Amino acid sequence: MQQSPASGGRWDRPKLLEMIGQLRDGDVVVVWKLDRLSRSLKDMLHIMERIELAGAGFRSLTEAIDTTTAAGRMMMQMVGSFAEFERAMIRERTSAGLAQARAEGRIGGRRPKLGDKQRREIAESVTSGRKSGAEMARLYGVSEPTVSRIVAAHRQQFSQQQREQA
Repeated sequence: MQQSPASGGRWDRPKLLEMIGQLRDGDVVVVWKLDRLSRSLKDMLHIMERIELAGAGFRSLTEAIDTTTAAGRMMMQMVGSFAEFERAMIRERTSAGLAQARAEGRIGGRRPKLGDKQRREIAESVTSGRKSGAEMARLYGVSEPTVSRIVAAHRQQFSQQQREQA
């Protein structure tokens, strides 16, 4: 089974840790783009500190950063700040877009597999004892926990209606 590459936003990346552990004095870590190393300034600075402690340098080909020079170290910190800012802006825009969609009545996720009529039939069949939850799950092609949630919601709704009528 092929492993998917770990996100640049995560610190627990085994291959990155292995590479840092193998660095020797005079080595240079080369990345195509800075965001492949890390997407957070804090983590990037931590990684850069570990690279520096090993006596190694760092180069980013796309951003033309070379930390073997003082100017390159300064540039790396500035570019890292911009990368973190860009990521924060994307997160904010995504949140704003989701909030706007919710305000317009749209919700995310996949469409419900069962309609209201089917959910009612499942709940009534299970609560009346005509069919078991497992049978209804097989009949409608859903999991037993889904049937359990439908039945629980039906019972709660029924209880609430009873209280309102009393």
